[in-house]
Amino acid sequence: MNLTRRKCFALVAGLLAAASAGHALARTSVIKVSLWDKGAMSMNMLGHGPMMGMGMGTPGTRMPMGPMGITVSTPTVNAGAVTFDVSNTSRTLVHEMVISPIKDANTPLPYIEAANKVDEDAAGHLGEVAELEPGKKGALTLTLKPGQYILYCNIPGHYALGMWTLVTVK
Repeated sequence: MNLTRRKCFALVAGLLAAASAGHALARTSVIKVSLWDKGAMSMNMLGHGPMMGMGMGTPGTRMPMGPMGITVSTPTVNAGAVTFDVSNTSRTLVHEMVISPIKDANTPLPYIEAANKVDEDAAGHLGEVAELEPGKKGALTLTLKPGQYILYCNIPGHYALGMWTLVTVK
């Protein structure tokens, strides 16, 4: 094989590009997100107990035995690109994942009682993986600054039934 000056430059440029791409991928944090519920009867709890959404009741607390929830593989990631790899593990219910920044854990999210859901615009939503059918998956990649963020399902009633969790970006 005869290596010309042009071929050497092309080879070096290709290696640098591959190393740069690998370095960029290494900086992306991945959070596996599971959207779950306790079955088709989960919605029957709505209105029959304390609301479990952030700011509804004791700030920042949830009832661990709620009929719905969001579980994350890690609650803390580094600032920068973050990919949310979302799975709806329900067998019967549609779920979604919306992300909003949290400015103050003692301040409730803006909630529309009549609609049984969070006012996403007022909450400053940053993106979502919308309406995943049971067993389906989706992904969302965002560039996040240090702070606290809430992941929540905004299908009517789901947030109030405990379908939220917090993620910290450092």
